[in-house]
Amino acid sequence: MSATTDSAVRTRPGGGGGARTFLRVKRPGRLLAEAAALLIAVAVAFPLYWMVLSAFKPAGEIQSTEARPWTLAPSLDSFRRVFEQQDFGRYFLNSLLVAGTVVVLSALIAFLAATAVTRFRFKFRTTLLIMFLVAQMVPVEALTIPLFFLMRDFGQLNTLGSLILPHLAFSLPFAIWMLRGFVKAVPEALEEAAYIDGASRTRFLWQILFPLVFPGLVATSVFSFITTWNDFLFAKSFIISDTSQSTLPMALLVFFKPDENDWGGIMAASTVMTIPVLVFFVLVQRRLVSGLGGAVKD
Repeated sequence: MSATTDSAVRTRPGGGGGARTFLRVKRPGRLLAEAAALLIAVAVAFPLYWMVLSAFKPAGEIQSTEARPWTLAPSLDSFRRVFEQQDFGRYFLNSLLVAGTVVVLSALIAFLAATAVTRFRFKFRTTLLIMFLVAQMVPVEALTIPLFFLMRDFGQLNTLGSLILPHLAFSLPFAIWMLRGFVKAVPEALEEAAYIDGASRTRFLWQILFPLVFPGLVATSVFSFITTWNDFLFAKSFIISDTSQSTLPMALLVFFKPDENDWGGIMAASTVMTIPVLVFFVLVQRRLVSGLGGAVKD
């Protein structure tokens, strides 16, 4: 029996009604890969664990010089201070509105654009695709000041539109490139068969092609949602005087005080901010896995 095969214990019927047990040993390379994956998972999850732990710690333990990865006296005082903030609910709704609008608009526009650049041949098609890639290479920080003046000239400062439009522009190139592979994977013979059966181009687009590339739309929507939901730079730069238009990341500034920062409130607010992202991810995780798989195939 080779020691290079995967480990498993199987019982097979043998001669005379007996049974034979086969023991297979895991490959050393696979053991190392699983150990490395476990270490990476712990390293990624530990900051989240510490954030949630700090949110439940009483003030005395947070300010203690002895950092302990547990607490014997969990408290909800930090969460109480967060929800007692007068504008916290408004910030939460603003974040939902901005992130939801960006997700829906980017998905629809990217779907139509990906279909256009995949199914049709037109002049400067390749140049347009290259421009999408170039747009992804430009740092967001480098465009913040030009975008500020652009929003000022169009009178969009201190509005939610100043947050929706930039995030929509930055999410579209990635979404178009990702959906392009899904549209390309749909056979053209299927489209021809739909036309032979009397389906119009619009009907084929929304009733046949759209459901087939929906996993890709989900995958791009996750990235658009996370990027928009966690945005602080644009919210801080474009919402200057009207705090009623601020989003949830701006609520963290309330707990940064000149004399002493409220780290419990900061951790509690960060935990509350993370919950919608986790809920959104759980709702779409099955579609997300198939969507990422389709992107890899392309």
